Amino acid sequence: MSKLSLSRKKFIQNAALGLAGASFTPGILFAGNDARITEQKGATTAEAGKSYTIKNVLLETGFEKDGDEVIATRTELFCVEIENGKIRKIGPNQPKANVIDAKGMLMLPSFKDMHIHMDKTRYSEKWQARRPVTGGIKGMIALEQKIIPDLLKNSTVKAERMIELLQSKGTGFARSQVNIEPTSKLDSLKHLQLALENKKSVFGAELVAFPQHGIFYTDSVPYMKEAAKMDIDFIGGVDPYTIDGAIEKTMDFTVQLALDNNKGIDLHLHEQGDSGLKTVEYLINKVNENPVLKGKTYLSHCFILASLDKIKQEEICEKLANAQIGVNSTVPFGGLIMPIPTLLKHGVKVMTGNDCIIDHWSTYGSGSVLQKANIAAQLYGPSTEFGLSRMLKLATAGTLPLDDKGVQQWPKAGDAADLVFVNASCSAEAVSRISPVTSLIYQGNIVF
Repeated sequence: MSKLSLSRKKFIQNAALGLAGASFTPGILFAGNDARITEQKGATTAEAGKSYTIKNVLLETGFEKDGDEVIATRTELFCVEIENGKIRKIGPNQPKANVIDAKGMLMLPSFKDMHIHMDKTRYSEKWQARRPVTGGIKGMIALEQKIIPDLLKNSTVKAERMIELLQSKGTGFARSQVNIEPTSKLDSLKHLQLALENKKSVFGAELVAFPQHGIFYTDSVPYMKEAAKMDIDFIGGVDPYTIDGAIEKTMDFTVQLALDNNKGIDLHLHEQGDSGLKTVEYLINKVNENPVLKGKTYLSHCFILASLDKIKQEEICEKLANAQIGVNSTVPFGGLIMPIPTLLKHGVKVMTGNDCIIDHWSTYGSGSVLQKANIAAQLYGPSTEFGLSRMLKLATAGTLPLDDKGVQQWPKAGDAADLVFVNASCSAEAVSRISPVTSLIYQGNIVF
């Protein structure tokens, strides 16, 4: 894929095409009619490996307080210099400089979608709502076994279109689950890897080898072992008791495969009741027995936490924090209210993602993790300046411009130039109003 550059000619040619959600053409930089990063005549090329400067960049510098209460966020305009995919310098604003103009847009860490299925989607095809399926998750497995061969025919192209949707929403990185099972074998993985290779200069990803049809229920063992030796980052799993009928056998295989191949673990856990709790506790024990897995093990969904009483919730959240096991939560959850504030209070790393985007599991999923942060804020009630600003971490996978005391901790010289510009005055407003994304930079490349 050719490197992206911000040429005036291409900017003019494509200005009308850069509306949020529009389909992009690989290799072409898009900037919409509402885009706020524009090239000034004579400005340097915005391209990884090159240097360029952006003026009129709005950054958060601290909190304003009335006593102990945060009542507003202080901001100032700066010049930001980019070089070789990193932030080289942050300096005083130079409004008359002949450089790229951010027009006062707020610069934030680019967003990260940490739970999504990019390998199986109908996005970019004709609209089709989810159809009812009987038999629970095993009924869905039977459906997938029928439709996956057809989905695979153009899964690379659809994954690329999904990447472009995510970019338009300010996301430059995703953790994608990818089916590994006897129906698709390794084809879903290979097709998605091709899409990511085609987009490697404009989008980053890590992959989870996901046995959607069970480890033993459909004998995915040989395919999981082969996938673990390929370019993936996590060994996945799903509801070991419901699908495979055995918690210990399935979890032992998953943990050992991760250990043998130096991978992390990311386990889908929808189960509630006794089996869900036993799975969480078993995983905590296995991670404590194998400390190399600390900080690289995650539970996706983990709905059992919503079913526990307050005392047990606190106990399990503390154990998850001590084992450094994170939770990837896809808000909202129907009738379930996950204890995200309790998880955060104990120091558990909580991230979010769109999960499904217009596929046979769900027809929701806008592509915006900023919207997910907004929904979480509405569910859990932080409507103050401080509370809303903290919820941004769900969209950025943890990074915030200001720490809890209001001290600026991002951006710093040397940080990766993974940046999103939004039409907002501060983080709190961006979360509260799901502020429009105007531009996205990935490793120094202006990609949207």
